[in-house]
Amino acid sequence: MLAVTFPMDKLSDTGKRVLIIDDETDFCLLMKNYFIKKNFEVHIFHTLEEGMKNMESIRPDILFLDNNLPDGLGWEKTEYIIEHFPQTRINLISAFQYDHNFSKNLSSVRIWEKPISLGELNKYLN
Repeated sequence: MLAVTFPMDKLSDTGKRVLIIDDETDFCLLMKNYFIKKNFEVHIFHTLEEGMKNMESIRPDILFLDNNLPDGLGWEKTEYIIEHFPQTRINLISAFQYDHNFSKNLSSVRIWEKPISLGELNKYLN
């Protein structure tokens, strides 16, 4: 599967890395453009396996993880990510309505329903 990385020529002004694991290429392109304009280093993977395999080397500051991926349910990796990457701000995303009970014990995790508002993203980053 195709993996796309968009590092800046130098470490971004923010010094922050964003990892997006989502199989929707249009969504990834929009998110990439948004974060690059904000001087983030952006890494994109379209499968759960590739995204998880690269978590250790990327060590993202912010993660956007889709639930319904071609090779599995991304949200099932949430507890593992919290345990192994506690510094990562986890954002779970889905185009479908989700079970609100899922996030009750995950106060450090934000859930976004697609489409994501750029205004809400701005608030989140500030």
